[in-house]
This record gives sequence, C-alpha cells and structure tokens, in this order.
Amino acid sequence: MTLESRLDAWSRGWRGPLFAALLALIAGLPGLLAMPPLDRDESRFAQATAQMLETDDYVVIRFQDQPRFKKPVGIHWLQAATVALVSAPEDRGIWAYRIPSLLGAMLAAAACAWAAAALFDARTGLLAGALFAGTFLLSSEAFIAKTDAALCGSTTLAMAAMARIYAAHLAGRKPGVWLKLAFWSGLAVAALIKGPVGLLTVILAALALWAWDRKAGWLKDLGWGWGLILFCAVVLPWAMMITVATDGAFWGTAIGGDLAPKMVGGQEGHSGPFGYHLMLSPVLLYPATLLLPAALVLIWSGRAEPGVRFAACWLIPTWLMFEILPTKLAHYTLPGIGGLAILMAASVRAPLGRGVRWLGAGLTLLATLLLIAVAVYGMVTFGQGMDLAWMLLVVLLLVGSGGAGILLLLKGHAVRALLVAGALGIGAHAALVGGLLPHLEPLFLSKDIAEALDRARLSPRSGAPGPVAVTGYSEPSLVFLLGTATQLTDGERAARAIAEGRPAVVEAREDAVFRKSLAALGLTPRPVGVVSGQNYSDGDDERLTLYRGEPQRPAETPVPESRP
Repeated sequence: MTLESRLDAWSRGWRGPLFAALLALIAGLPGLLAMPPLDRDESRFAQATAQMLETDDYVVIRFQDQPRFKKPVGIHWLQAATVALVSAPEDRGIWAYRIPSLLGAMLAAAACAWAAAALFDARTGLLAGALFAGTFLLSSEAFIAKTDAALCGSTTLAMAAMARIYAAHLAGRKPGVWLKLAFWSGLAVAALIKGPVGLLTVILAALALWAWDRKAGWLKDLGWGWGLILFCAVVLPWAMMITVATDGAFWGTAIGGDLAPKMVGGQEGHSGPFGYHLMLSPVLLYPATLLLPAALVLIWSGRAEPGVRFAACWLIPTWLMFEILPTKLAHYTLPGIGGLAILMAASVRAPLGRGVRWLGAGLTLLATLLLIAVAVYGMVTFGQGMDLAWMLLVVLLLVGSGGAGILLLLKGHAVRALLVAGALGIGAHAALVGGLLPHLEPLFLSKDIAEALDRARLSPRSGAPGPVAVTGYSEPSLVFLLGTATQLTDGERAARAIAEGRPAVVEAREDAVFRKSLAALGLTPRPVGVVSGQNYSDGDDERLTLYRGEPQRPAETPVPESRP
C-alpha cells in the first residue's frame, strides 16, 4: 500500500479531524503538565479565575482587589468549569486552568481538517489539521492558560462551518442546520472570549471572498434569523450583568484602556514594524515551515479554485490586520493560521517546483538553527547538571526534524518530508517545554519561592500564619501560587508583617529599608533561605530572602482580684 493510499484510509469521515485533535493533544500535553505558572498574562487569568471560584462571583473579573476589565469573561468561565471538575482553587495547580487552552487547540486542529476536507478532499483535510496541530505556535498556546488557544478553537470552528456552507452552495446543496449551529456557536463563544477578534476574522474573510468572487449568494445560507438570536443569547446576558455590576466601568476600561491603545500605539512596549509577523512565521510555524513558500505561491497559481480562494481570504485579511496594528505579539495571527495550514496541505497535491522547495528548505534550516540556539542559550545561561541531557535531546530532535525534512523535500517527497519533520518536530517541542525549560530553575522564581516557603513550613498552605508579605517582587505567578491574600507591599510594611508573626519575602533592593524598619520595631531578622534568578518578564536579576515571622506573644490573662 502506497503512502497516498494509507493517507486516504486514515482520513475518511471523521478520522482526519480526530487524528488532528489527537496530534494537538500530544503536542500540548507535555507543557501543560510540566511548565510552572507563567508571567504575566497566564497567572493573571488563572488568579482571576481562582478568585471567581473563591467568591462565587462569576460576573466581575478581579485580580486581588483590583478590577481586571480587559477581556470578556468567557475564558474564566471555561477555566472555572475545568478547575471545579478536576481540581480545586486552593490546590493552585496551574494544569487545571490550562485545560480549556488544550481543548481549544484540539478543536482548532480538528476544525481545520474538517474545513479542508470540504474545500478539497479528505487527504488534504488530514494533512491540514496535522500541520496546524504540530506548529510550535499552536502547541505552545495549547499549554498557556489565557484566551488565545480557546479563541483560535472557536474562531476556526466558525470558519470551518462557513467553509462547508460555502462549498455546499457551490455544489448546489443546502447546508444542514448543524453547520449553521456550529458557525453561530463558534462565533458567539469567540466573542465571549476575546470580544471582536473572532468576529473580525470571520467578517473580513466573508468580505474578501465576496470581493474576489463578485457574488455572495452563499451568505444567505448562514441562518441569520435564529443565528443572531443564538449569538445574542450567549453574549448579551453577561454583557448586561457586567454593565450593571460595574456601572459601565468595564466597557470604558476594556475599550478605552485596552483596545484603543493597541490601535494607536505599541501597548506596554509590544510594538514592531510592518512585517513583524512574517519575519517570525518560519519559527512559529515550525516544522510546517517547509511548505510556507509553496502555500504562498498557491494563492496565485491556484486562484481559480474556490478552496484556494476561501483559504486565502481566511488568511490574508486577518494577517494584514495584525501587521497594520501597532501593538504586536507573536500569537496575534493565530485565528488566521487555519487558512494557511489549508494552503500548505493543498500545495502538495501536485509536485512542488524547484524554487519553492529550495526556499522552504532554506527557511526550515534558518528556523532549526534559531530554535537550537534558544535551547543551547537556555542551558548555558540557566541550566545545570542533568539539564544538559534535555538540551541534547532537544537539539537531536530538531536536527532530525529539520535535516530529514529538508532532504526529503529537496528530493521531491513533500508529503514524506512533512510527516517525518512533523513527528520529530512535535517530539522536539515536547522535550523543550516538557523537559528543558521547566528545569531551568533560575527562570521560575515564583515556583522556587513557593517551594522554599513550603519546605520551611512558612506558607499559608503549610499552616503558617498568613498572608505572606512580598516586597520588591510583584509577579502575578507568586500571587497565584501563594494565594489571593498575598500582600505585595514595601519594606516598611514587610517589617510589620514580621512583627505580626507572618513571613516576608524581600528582594535585595528593598532589604536595607526592611532591616531598618525591623530594627525600629526592636526585632532581629531571621532569614530562612535565599532564592536567586532572573525575572524574565523584565530581564532583571533578582535575589530574594525569605524571613520567618516573629512569634506572637499570647495575650496576658488578667489576674482576678482576691476577695477577703
């Protein structure tokens, strides 16, 4: 049996989408289980969800005592559901908060395969879903407890349903009610997770396709009547509740304080030139980088095919939107990558030309070398001992993925190149995020602080008086690990915490003020440990000392007066 016939057998019916979802599970699970809580967005989202569970307030989003009015509530509800099912907020296990992201990545890969099967054939569907599942971008977002993988899953579902409705219209068939339900459900969930991003992806794709085809009769088949009712039924209840609960402050902050600044400048220093996402794409799409040039060429050479036009209209407007947007982060283009994965898979239906093969090989070599450099730099700068074994495994798998993929591609075996490079690339990603990175201890200060407090029996979960006072270091991951009540304060108040019998964590820059305040209270510092490393959020080297609280004297019991 040839490779093509095997792929045909594996891709029939629901096998293609299920296989793609399984690959996404395999690619994302190691990081979900192994990586400590990440700063800053992941820990902010997880902490806000933990507070929802602690307070039973599922409307207003807060981080400690501060309102967090940036994104809608969808991801928090999904996280709260998984934590309630498999864990508990007091466990502070970040893995439970990451499950919606993993499920979102699995949905995105499956939906991509589902869409490509309708636009082309089942084999192309299988390859498209597998390509998408194995990219470093999706498999990394799959283990981070924030909005992006879940948004990608719901948006890709809506786009896949729209693709099948489009294909049904071209074939003269009426789409079923389940397709329309999938479209509007995906759109509504995307809006509840990240506001307009999913909506814009779908709207821009539809407008671009309308302009290219110069007709849009298929849009009538989307089920506008009850679909809009379903959309409003999902989105409006929370929108009304948050408006009432915050007296409209949520919308002022979310739009004026978060969305608008991203549209006029690089918010929080996250800016980049036009072409930023294009420059990052060889690394983020790895190991599918092999087919990136072939996919771009297909947009022009295959423009007469409806499937190519749909995938291009999915990809290009969304990509351009984020290239034009002043604020740039690597994951922003994720909702449009499904279209690119379909173009990549469709490009191998015919033998690839010499030019795209050599260009794909060159980009893959560059991406492989960059990823190897990251692994080596991490080991040399932050690793020790057995971390070398993880680094060597990552390097060997990257060399195997890039090398085998390049050789097979140059020999004209594009599908084999994709399968071999994909399998080894997923292994390299698993070794990187499941083995090497979690063992680079100096990068994960919050985890080390929490573990040091546990060993000294000074953390609240060990039964010590709390909350812990922390000065000079205020990363959200530490709040998540130590609990909502964690006191982020200054050196003087940290000294008062010691006087109250509570432990304190003091960064070196605050130590002099802390010790001076402690002396003024007539207390002697009692350090129990030191944690050193680098805060990767701002690049600062940190040295944090853990101090034991002063034991509290029992209140004196008044002696009753003796009566004659």
